[in-house]
Amino acid sequence: MAAALTDFPLALDSVMARRISVTVKPNARHGSVEKISDSEFAVAVRAPARDGAANRAVIEALAEFFAIPKSTLSIVRGQSARKKLVEID
Repeated sequence: MAAALTDFPLALDSVMARRISVTVKPNARHGSVEKISDSEFAVAVRAPARDGAANRAVIEALAEFFAIPKSTLSIVRGQSARKKLVEID
C-alpha cells in the first residue's frame, strides 16, 4: 500500500526539498520500504549492489511508496554505501 507524502511530517513545501536517511538491504528476498522514524527509512530491494542496480531499485521503491515520480528523488550521499541520504524535490 502506497503512503501519501502528506502522511509524513516530511511533506514538501514548494520552496524546499526534504532529505531522508535510507538504509538499504540489497539482494533481499522481498522488496519493502519500512518507516523507522519521521526521516529514516529501511528499504530492502531484490537488485544486487552492482552497477547501480540497487540504487535504481531504491529510487523506484521510494517513488512507489510515496506515490511520487522517480524524477523527484535523488541520492545525495552514499551512492556506494548501505546508508544513503535521499533528497525529495
